[in-house]
Amino acid sequence: MAKEFVKEIADIDTQFTRWYTDVVIKTQLVDYGPIKGTMVIRPYGYAIWENIQKQLDERFKATGHQNAYFPMLIPQSLLNKEAEHVEGFAPEVAVVNVAGGEQLAEPCVIRPTSETIICSMYSKWINSYRDLPLKLNQWANVVRWEKTTRPFLRTSEFLWQEGHTAHATREEALKETMDMLYLYRDFARDVLAMPTFIGQKSEKEKFAGAEATFGMEAMMLDGKSLQAGTTHHFGQKFSKAYDIQFLDKDNVKKYVWQSSWGVSTRLIGAIIMAHGDQRGLVLPPKIAPVQAVVIPVAAHKQGVAEKAREIAAALSAAGIRTQLDERDQSPGWKFNEWEMKGVPLRIEVGPRDIERGEVTYSRRDTCEKLSAPIEGLDKAALALLEDIHESMYRKSLAFRDSHVKLAHNMQELGEILDAKCFAKVVWDKDPACEALIKEKFQATVRVMLDEPPFQNTCTCCGKEGDLTVAIVARAY
Repeated sequence: MAKEFVKEIADIDTQFTRWYTDVVIKTQLVDYGPIKGTMVIRPYGYAIWENIQKQLDERFKATGHQNAYFPMLIPQSLLNKEAEHVEGFAPEVAVVNVAGGEQLAEPCVIRPTSETIICSMYSKWINSYRDLPLKLNQWANVVRWEKTTRPFLRTSEFLWQEGHTAHATREEALKETMDMLYLYRDFARDVLAMPTFIGQKSEKEKFAGAEATFGMEAMMLDGKSLQAGTTHHFGQKFSKAYDIQFLDKDNVKKYVWQSSWGVSTRLIGAIIMAHGDQRGLVLPPKIAPVQAVVIPVAAHKQGVAEKAREIAAALSAAGIRTQLDERDQSPGWKFNEWEMKGVPLRIEVGPRDIERGEVTYSRRDTCEKLSAPIEGLDKAALALLEDIHESMYRKSLAFRDSHVKLAHNMQELGEILDAKCFAKVVWDKDPACEALIKEKFQATVRVMLDEPPFQNTCTCCGKEGDLTVAIVARAY
């Protein structure tokens, strides 16, 4: 039965791209929208986003940030104020020229990101050092007219959060930029069970208009990198363009220093491609819409349905997101469906189990089938969910670490990338080397690491100089 069921999903080892598409559609995470490049996030997929959102939001508020909301329609003149920013986003911007049946006096853009509208408001709200720091975040949608799309990874419209902060000094803004990078890294580890590399992006890869961009890169099961989050130090670029000044304690008017940071529904794509297997999704317990599913076996027999309901109620009361599946389908069909949907814990309740005072349960991370006493099952299930998280993280970390290799020269770099691994390179930060890597291997410098160089020459050009260690990978 299970083999027949998973035929609906392409082979993960030989058809990874199709496997991904099959999984997101067949587990009802998304469907395709009526406009090319858009996606409809279905309830199961949106529940994952809600769990991500809730837990991130708690972390943001604990670090002094407040939520706000800004308009999605931005006057084109605002976008044009910061030249580097507008140039970076120009190819992706959607423009509105007609509204209410009339030609607009000034075209509006649908936000590809919100620096321009937020900075225009900050220039009104910030007047004194007493107004600082201003630390706002918004949960919103953005539109970027992408040419090549894939659900969650790159779509014309997607959901995200974007933090925007203003500070009195450069040091405060830089600290905010790095603090949020560490917050994202810890969230990926502690909630998504996903190890990441963090570090500064190259000049070529930085955000349009930023002074410096820092990224969080995660390894997917096909050896490619996925940018899972970014933080940006804006310096005073935007504050000067949008005239955000404050009167400091020394009675001198100064421009604020700014940071920005964000993650998006792309994190769901990362979870799928970092943890999935041939059977479908494997969801980290902390963001799984259903953490435990209870399935009656031989539900027509006396006491089975009642005991299953009793167990489901006890798990729910313990704070576990629990689904009781009493649908008119065979137990085998249900096992396969919930397996494909990645539910961390499956609990089977049948007549023999009840006689023994036990349940049979299956862990999605290992697909092991074990038994546990009904008495105290709620506490045991909570401990199991914690263990599943830790097990998933250890597995993902071991996979990543076994797929990171040192590249001492260009030949080794090519071999490492072709073996579907990340390469650690020593780089002299010359853009010509970066361009050559992209041209020769269709790979990019993902992030620069805070590690001592493992050789005294650049992997690419063989020169000595100001060297750094960087991750080079093919990426989504």
